[in-house]
Amino acid sequence: MSARGPMMKTAAILFAALAWAGSTWNSFGAEPVKIGFNYPRTGPYAAQGLDQLQASQMAVEEINAAGGILGRPVELVIADSQSNASVSIDNATRMIEKDGVKMIFGGSASTVAIAVGKVASDRRIPFFGTLTYSTETTGVDGRKYVFRECYDSYAGARALGEYLRKFNGRKFHYVTARYTWGYTTEKSIRKISKTENVLEHRRVYTPFPKASKKDFADAIAAAKAANPDVLVLVLFGEDMVQALKEVRKQGMNGKLQIIVPNLTLGMAEGVGPEGMEGIVGAIPWTAQVPWLTDSAVGKKFVEKFSQRHQRLPDTSGASAYTILYEYKAAAERARSFEGPAIVAALEGHEYTLLKDKQYWRKWDHQSIQTVYAVRGRKAADVKKSRFKQEYFEILGSLKGEDAFIPREEWNAIRKAAGKSTELE
Repeated sequence: MSARGPMMKTAAILFAALAWAGSTWNSFGAEPVKIGFNYPRTGPYAAQGLDQLQASQMAVEEINAAGGILGRPVELVIADSQSNASVSIDNATRMIEKDGVKMIFGGSASTVAIAVGKVASDRRIPFFGTLTYSTETTGVDGRKYVFRECYDSYAGARALGEYLRKFNGRKFHYVTARYTWGYTTEKSIRKISKTENVLEHRRVYTPFPKASKKDFADAIAAAKAANPDVLVLVLFGEDMVQALKEVRKQGMNGKLQIIVPNLTLGMAEGVGPEGMEGIVGAIPWTAQVPWLTDSAVGKKFVEKFSQRHQRLPDTSGASAYTILYEYKAAAERARSFEGPAIVAALEGHEYTLLKDKQYWRKWDHQSIQTVYAVRGRKAADVKKSRFKQEYFEILGSLKGEDAFIPREEWNAIRKAAGKSTELE
């Protein structure tokens, strides 16, 4: 079942709900605090964007019903990133200079996160990356006002390490999106799987963000001709969906192991139960996690979201929801909406919301958290599950301190790029 079918109807309902939420502002007697939400309403990551929108709307309603932030209601200023960096730069600039936002979050492409992070940082406005898995977001391109709530490619690869090591000595083939997330994710997987020899373990690049069906057909045909034991699809959103459809169309499924380093529920739905069966990847959160970690807030989030939308929330929405609550908490600790005060209130802070304990690492602003390796369940089991959406079985987990890049390695990367080892 595709996640995009009900998208327009759901978005219309949510925008109506935003208008309803806005009607409560007068009861505060205070000027709203504006937060920029730059998300992919269109483009290859639209399914992940819709999940962010739904969860963000729910968080804003809850926050406003509880008195807002420092006595002021929250107002979202919304723009479509299109997963395009230049569009997102224009969006962020307008949000800051015209709308007066105090924080920006959202996005589902690392090119967008890096671009918006620079715009926001230059103006001392906090930016939170919602889905941005490139190591560069908080690595080479890390900035003082940029925070990443989700995990990164390095942590995802580490979480898959035990499984990848089972294929030591086997032939890998990579199909990779041609942009920063694709490059850094492929590099991380190659390092963990010991497949760094590009002549032996080949790759094909696909364009981003405007790859065509023919691009994926050609890439999978090249992979088939290479006859690998393991096919690694370093693709995301609708791009991954199209590639996996080509895998089935060209008769490759079931004949080799397929790895999708970064998975989401929306991607799984786009492929369908049969296409996802047996596929292995990593993920920072699924709707199962609150029960695994006994998270009361997480359970409440899943149940409320599910009742409202008749579907399970995805990791995209979980990250957006968490960001809004973490920004609220930081502003209240700082007693301020000013960027420097928010940064100081976040650095080193521990929080527990939708899973087990996380914290904002001071030196790179990465949210350190548990990471999960998952595998696509049998199609018959998915079809019998709640909303026919329980796609993943959890193979294992890795604690944050073991998953994320250590300081020494981060320092070396920054120095090699001519960057300071202190965020600026």
